[in-house]
Amino acid sequence: MTFGGTDVSECRSSGDDVILNILKYPDPLLKKKSESVEKVDREIQKLVEDMFETMYDAPGVGLAAPQIGILKRILIVDVGGRLEGEGKRKPDPKVLINPTIITREEKIIWEEGCLSLPQLIVPVERSKKIIVEALDQHGKMVKHLGEDLLAVAFQHEIDHLEGILLVDRLSRLKRDLYKKKLEKLARGERVEEEVEHGKGPAYIG
Repeated sequence: MTFGGTDVSECRSSGDDVILNILKYPDPLLKKKSESVEKVDREIQKLVEDMFETMYDAPGVGLAAPQIGILKRILIVDVGGRLEGEGKRKPDPKVLINPTIITREEKIIWEEGCLSLPQLIVPVERSKKIIVEALDQHGKMVKHLGEDLLAVAFQHEIDHLEGILLVDRLSRLKRDLYKKKLEKLARGERVEEEVEHGKGPAYIG
């Protein structure tokens, strides 16, 4: 698959459904800032469709374009299944292009995992309630109110657009330990998932 002249790695495809490869830390693209989308066209819309297929397949509740190697300010979120409980999923997909957080209220600590950082869960302080302004997949300006998990997911994915990762929130010692864990995973060794206590489910996007 190509996007704007950039080759995007696919895991597999079936008909119109495309599952894209999610970049893993320490891929340098994950640390780069994304550029604004100038025009929402069919290429952007197809990318969004493929991102949803990829996110649901992972599975996660959010995904940002840089995680699939596209440095554009595009993110998707669907926390419907988490809010209703497993097996009672009510899809609530949201597309945010060129998102900006315009209000923040209160604070919350949430345990976050990331599809680009396997075997890592970090308690992160986030705003509990936010309003985000963005373009949707049709190029229309919209505002989203996010509370609790939805607010956390928005903030997590916006971090990706800025090149900010969960691993950046660790001390140097913990970062070094995590890198060693990744080396063990690469060798096929089994490692324990480390969880520090906070609130919320693990893997966001």
